[in-house]
Amino acid sequence: MASLILTSGHSLPALSSELLPTATSVLANSWSFLRPFQQERRSHSFSIATPSASSKTMIPSFIKPTTIRPAHGLGACSGGPMIAERILFSTLRKPVAGFVSRNFSSLSPFSLNRIAPAPRHPQQSQIRAMMSFGGGPSQATLYRAEQVANNSPQNAHAQERFYDLLLRANLPQVVADRYQSGMYASNKGCDEKYGRALEMLSMAEDTPLSMDGSAAFAGARGLSPDKMQAVGQAVAARTRGGNVSINHGKSAGSSGGREDPIYVVVDESIGGSIFKWIKFLLYFALVGYIALVFLSLAVEFTGVIKSTRGPANNEATPSQQTARFSDVHGCDEAKEELQELVDFLKDPKQFSTLGGKLPKGVLLVGPPGTGKTLLARAVAGEAGVPFFFMSGSEFDEVYVGVGAKRVRELFAQARAKAPAIVFIDELDAIGGKRNERDAAYVKQTLNQLLVDLDGFSQNSGVIFLAATNFPQMLDKALTRPGRFDRSVTVPLPDVRGRIQIIKHHMKKIQAADTVDPSLLARGTPGFSGAALENMVNQAAVRASRLKAKSVSMEHFDWAKDKIMMGAERRSAVIPPKERIMTAYHEGGHTLVGLFTEGHTPVYKVTILPRGQALGITHYLPEGDQLSITKKQCMAQIDAALGGKIAEEIVYGPDNVTGGCASDLSAATRVARMMVTRLGMSERLGDVDLSDERELSSETKSLIETEVKRLIDDARARATKIIMEKRKELDMLANALVEYETLSADEIQKVLKGEKLPGKEEIIKVPLKLPEGVYSGPTLEGGPGNTGEVQPSKPADGKTGSV
Repeated sequence: MASLILTSGHSLPALSSELLPTATSVLANSWSFLRPFQQERRSHSFSIATPSASSKTMIPSFIKPTTIRPAHGLGACSGGPMIAERILFSTLRKPVAGFVSRNFSSLSPFSLNRIAPAPRHPQQSQIRAMMSFGGGPSQATLYRAEQVANNSPQNAHAQERFYDLLLRANLPQVVADRYQSGMYASNKGCDEKYGRALEMLSMAEDTPLSMDGSAAFAGARGLSPDKMQAVGQAVAARTRGGNVSINHGKSAGSSGGREDPIYVVVDESIGGSIFKWIKFLLYFALVGYIALVFLSLAVEFTGVIKSTRGPANNEATPSQQTARFSDVHGCDEAKEELQELVDFLKDPKQFSTLGGKLPKGVLLVGPPGTGKTLLARAVAGEAGVPFFFMSGSEFDEVYVGVGAKRVRELFAQARAKAPAIVFIDELDAIGGKRNERDAAYVKQTLNQLLVDLDGFSQNSGVIFLAATNFPQMLDKALTRPGRFDRSVTVPLPDVRGRIQIIKHHMKKIQAADTVDPSLLARGTPGFSGAALENMVNQAAVRASRLKAKSVSMEHFDWAKDKIMMGAERRSAVIPPKERIMTAYHEGGHTLVGLFTEGHTPVYKVTILPRGQALGITHYLPEGDQLSITKKQCMAQIDAALGGKIAEEIVYGPDNVTGGCASDLSAATRVARMMVTRLGMSERLGDVDLSDERELSSETKSLIETEVKRLIDDARARATKIIMEKRKELDMLANALVEYETLSADEIQKVLKGEKLPGKEEIIKVPLKLPEGVYSGPTLEGGPGNTGEVQPSKPADGKTGSV
């Protein structure tokens, strides 16, 4: 229990609640001399003795002490004459001089017994009249108020009323002692009464304090207003559970000014500090939550943040399309299927005459860049109807329910503008397969889309189109008949489609007459319409940078190679030795590809670094290759091993570089495919062995043996070709070092020993062969020689150069 300590030259220990006198006991002791009694002093009573003042007050004869025994235990205070004297003269507003010892009752205020009526004394009525002199309360009134206050220690209003009666009875010391005990409830009124009691005690400078706390408040005499304010703050701090210490400065009579201030130290208890922090955090959380709510409402209604994310209105608006089917190439079958939709939108009655119904939804499926969106725009353009376009990612946002709302609005607008076409690109963004573990709000957009698709009628005049690259990811409920009745595949264009696409985009640029679209189409297998458009655009940009008058075939080749093999690394510093080794490596690929039956024709060979490769040999098929034969597979393995074998023949087995890693991987992949998937192994037969998890260890061993055998056979065939064409290998390597890049026609001229007129030479480096590897005749003069074989002329004991 917190205590209040006021230091002013004296110190008084805090007394427990048992030692605090009650107003009833004080009053009883005040009149105890009227009834004789004898009572043993309690062993744990506490008294404070103070020296008497020099002046003495004469007591009237009618209140001289008389021994009267009390009828109950409330008269616990001995030394009654002095108490009665104090009460009497306090009532009469007259000071009493001197300090006397005071006995304190140990009786608990919560176990008070009812006071027995004492026999009336002839002089008692006169004294009671003196007690009520000046409008003060009577003893009975104080008794009843004290009994109510003691019986209800937690009732602050009862305590306040009792304090008020005590102050009116001029008993401020009792108020101070009772308030300082901390055993009774307190409120703002009690605090004010306590402050008034302190003021009354401080003003009574000549009146000695004979009750509990007399030593503590001895220094409170003559307090200035500043001191009283400090005392009031200390009292308020104590009510909050703190320990208070007041120091008057250097002397007890300090003025409280700047030179001699009053120091008030508040030491809060641990419980009070914890409660204060908890209360602060609760208030802070409440205020923060309210502020966050108001801020969210302000942002929602004002749209401050929405304006930074993009347009607030993200609704689909109808538009008239100018695209036509003539702008779409490479997907003739898809155009034929969608032509029915165009006819239906133009004349719906034509299909409903015989009871037929057109599909409500059409799903366009195909790889990226094949023209699915262009097809949908062409359908709307051919039919001349409004076109509503939205991407799948535009439906869902951070707010729940926005996606479903936009789906409803989209279909409502389409019905209002019927006949119309609704097209959703990237449908898999909102139509993915549902999972039972997903939250409900995740499925809202898809569920609303399913509802709106079911709500369409065949004669409503609204056609729903959607495009996706991953049809296997769509929910089955979305792709079932009745919602998407038809699925149209838009594949990659074939050779004829690529030719048409290239010609269509070449109309937008100034292309040279020498440009062959068929050659470009043959060299771009697997290109989509978007990739071909990009190639034509890059060729035009390249020609513009070179200040050319038109886009030539060289510009198209440069753009195609950049897309397929990466950008040129002309700034890469390649040592001459590395360039020569790369030239022999690519020459080996080229020779084996040229002289192996069933191999794809060689289109171009270069030692110019592109991407991660130092050199590339490019093959060009005659057309789209839809199937492959065993002969073609073996030819691919032979050509892949040609580069490594050429390095071994020229530089020896110990000097082979690691540039053949990708070639060995490609050869092994083709050989394994022949054995496990294509059934091209005589030992394993026509069995699908692609799933290695289901194979036994013996079967795996046989597969590895067959793959090794195919690789060894291919190696023997490639070695035979390069050894027979050793001279052509040197000629081809020399030409690659000179010009870096050779086309198919230029390769044929180099192998025949013909000149390359108009070909720009890149660098001239003497091509030196390793010692002891090849001692036969060499070619001099490079590609411009006459083709005659001349004996080599070693210089300084080294091998001759080409």
